[in-house]
Amino acid sequence: MNRYKKLASNTAVFAIGTFLSKLLSYLLIFLYTRILTRTEISDAEMLQLVSNLIMPVAAVGVCDALMRFTIDAGDRRKEVFSSSIAILLGGTVGFLLLSPVLLLFDALGKYVWLIVLFVVCANLQMAVSFYVRSMGYTRLYAVQGIMNTLLTILFNLLLLFVLKLGVTGFILSITLANFVVTVFLFVIMKMWRDISAQDVRRSTVKALLLYGIPMIPTTILWTLTNLSDHLIVRTFVDGGSEERVNDGLFVCSYKIPNVLTLITTVFIEAWQLSAVNDAKDGEDRAEFFERVFSGYSSVIFMAASVLTALAKHLLVVLADPKFFDAWSFIPSLMVATVFSAFSTFISSVYSVKKKSLPAFLTALAGALINISVSLLLVGSLGVQGVAVGTLVSYLSLFVIRSVIAGRYVKFNLHVPKLSVNAVILSVQAVFMILAFPKGDLLSVPVWFLVQCAFVLIVVLVNLRSILSGIRLVLGRFIRRGKSAE
Repeated sequence: MNRYKKLASNTAVFAIGTFLSKLLSYLLIFLYTRILTRTEISDAEMLQLVSNLIMPVAAVGVCDALMRFTIDAGDRRKEVFSSSIAILLGGTVGFLLLSPVLLLFDALGKYVWLIVLFVVCANLQMAVSFYVRSMGYTRLYAVQGIMNTLLTILFNLLLLFVLKLGVTGFILSITLANFVVTVFLFVIMKMWRDISAQDVRRSTVKALLLYGIPMIPTTILWTLTNLSDHLIVRTFVDGGSEERVNDGLFVCSYKIPNVLTLITTVFIEAWQLSAVNDAKDGEDRAEFFERVFSGYSSVIFMAASVLTALAKHLLVVLADPKFFDAWSFIPSLMVATVFSAFSTFISSVYSVKKKSLPAFLTALAGALINISVSLLLVGSLGVQGVAVGTLVSYLSLFVIRSVIAGRYVKFNLHVPKLSVNAVILSVQAVFMILAFPKGDLLSVPVWFLVQCAFVLIVVLVNLRSILSGIRLVLGRFIRRGKSAE
């Protein structure tokens, strides 16, 4: 199997697993909004946010390091896994000893034990699932994701509907699902054979920590960056009002760009394996990165253009009418999501070279730019200013990461094509925001035709790259067909 076909195959497997999991997750939303009160849902989200912030600290960042080091470990796989588990257990013990500190926060009070269980089980599940993924068992990795969601639904039905445990039932459902999946993967892969105290090496532990520790603030930064946007909207636009009308619109406006994020996440999961396994150092790796990024960027731009054109129509389907005004923030956030996707791709260079520090420093720069620009523009543009601030930060992040990544893997980004696409998409976004700011765009056929024209232009600009990518993936079959003739 050639490396392009392998990448496409892995992407397809991850796509099936991810989309099925997301589809099942919509059933959970239907369930939660009907069994839990608004206060309970708010408490549950807060507990998840706190747990997500604690998880990388409690794991000492070793989950990401485990996945990266296992990919090319070869005969040292047991050494990497054993050393990673040793670090994870040490971090978990440290977290358990320090967990009483959480009791100092009144809002967490009675839920501290739930947070502890959630963090421990989630980290264990992440470690074993990343190990499975890094060894190339892509189908099993996809299956465990679907299995996790199904188990969460089943435990929800038991703990929320039958036992009516509220927030406790919500968190326990996720925790129990993570625990069962961890046991399932551990048993089916017979992972006990890969764990031995004798295989714990000081040098490996040191290498894992040097890579993993900078990933802790990197992960936390992304969470805090998203949180800062909402705090700025609540403080400077909603004025601290408990109703948080504008922040609600801002949250809703992310529904459409998140579709693009889902697409990029699926691909990046497969790409991380290919970037390490299927390209050698030097010109071969540079060529591989260049061809894949060319096709990847073309797909992203076309998907973003289509989603922008359909944004208002999709919002009618996905959101309650009271959130309809959120459409005006979608174009800016869509462009921001495009550059976020590119930044994520560029960060794979750091992963290949096991350089996590640049990922942290660039994430820090992006976060500071986001907060600064958002605060600068929110006074004059309101929520739109925060959306533009997000766009500027991700664009800056992409540029900064591209420059630094060029020191490790120098490949052609085809800047002229990127620039043309970015200009077209930006003009499409601006036109959508300004053309009919107060009108009902759904009743203006001319408007939709203009948006279709933008989509057609983007498709034409990127058609060559897409066709080239298809030929790379199907080339083996094409050659086989010609030889048979």
